[in-house]
Amino acid sequence: MEEGADLSLRLRAQAIEVVRDHLCRTYPEEGCGVLIGTESDGVRVVERAEPVANADSDSRQRRYRIAPEQLLEVERGARARDWDVLGFFHSHPDHPAVPSSSDLESAWPYYSYLIVSVVDGSAVESRAWRLGSARAAFEPEALELLPEAGAP
Repeated sequence: MEEGADLSLRLRAQAIEVVRDHLCRTYPEEGCGVLIGTESDGVRVVERAEPVANADSDSRQRRYRIAPEQLLEVERGARARDWDVLGFFHSHPDHPAVPSSSDLESAWPYYSYLIVSVVDGSAVESRAWRLGSARAAFEPEALELLPEAGAP
């Protein structure tokens, strides 16, 4: 991605519903999952959100980890539909939807990171991010909700 390029993440209505439902159910622990869909000219369209179990064994209230075998399974399913893994989602229980230092340490280039603030079991804020080119900080990514494919 070019320096200064506009970043945009668009989620289908059903995908954001799946994200919020999963993350509210996993509260007060961090929930997580994978965003899959298509990308064209820097615009990512999330067609589906795939919840996965938080594989972190030490501090699920403050961290998440996606097991490699779960990611591989989701990636295979995405490819079968001619989709790609575009990024990941996770919650910040009782904290803002901004990346933490541990989010930065574990982030990979290219991917979008959707963070949802879940307060008292309710999703209150969703924000999207991508790792900056220097890998020292996240850059905000525009977030847009779309109707379901084929819906008016």
